[in-house]
Amino acid sequence: MLSWLKKMLATEIDPQDTLGARGENAAAKYLRELGYRIITRNFKVEMGEIDIIARDGPTLVFVEVKTRVDDSIATPEAQVNEPKQHQITKVAKLYMSRYGSPRPPARFDVVSVLWPPGRAPQIKHLIDAFAATF
Repeated sequence: MLSWLKKMLATEIDPQDTLGARGENAAAKYLRELGYRIITRNFKVEMGEIDIIARDGPTLVFVEVKTRVDDSIATPEAQVNEPKQHQITKVAKLYMSRYGSPRPPARFDVVSVLWPPGRAPQIKHLIDAFAATF
């Protein structure tokens, strides 16, 4: 009984059920449906994280996913500003260092997920959304 009460009073949110996690899951599903092969998700190193790394044919695709409940202040994709792009580029460069020569072609995509409460998500995929900053 005590464990049941602790669960009822717990204030922690399941990390698998956050808006961001649900948006990333929706984005990964969307990309798979387009024929992308997901290599890894949430690739983390000290300098940052890349949400999804996938293959689109021979191209290695680094995908930043932004999820919001509304776009009244700014669109989700607008949140991928220059500092964020630079951070993603640095992490991608580190990831690419794993490959020998020649390295595969690569690009940076942004998947915007607009997910109002009680409604289906609206997904916008920006292919080659920004250039590498290195």
